[in-house]
Amino acid sequence: MKYSGMAIQMGVIILIGTYSGMWLDEKFQTNTPWFTVGLALLSIFAALYVSLKDLFTNK
Repeated sequence: MKYSGMAIQMGVIILIGTYSGMWLDEKFQTNTPWFTVGLALLSIFAALYVSLKDLFTNK
């Protein structure tokens, strides 16, 4: 059950990062989706960091 919560946590972090990037791209009316790509990648790394930290510290 612990690992299913971890998957949901990763998904939520990635969704928040991606939607934040989309919102910033719309707000600043950029021609290319730099905020979306950048924040999506950053949120993927953040989700991996949080999940791996949680996995290895709570044995």
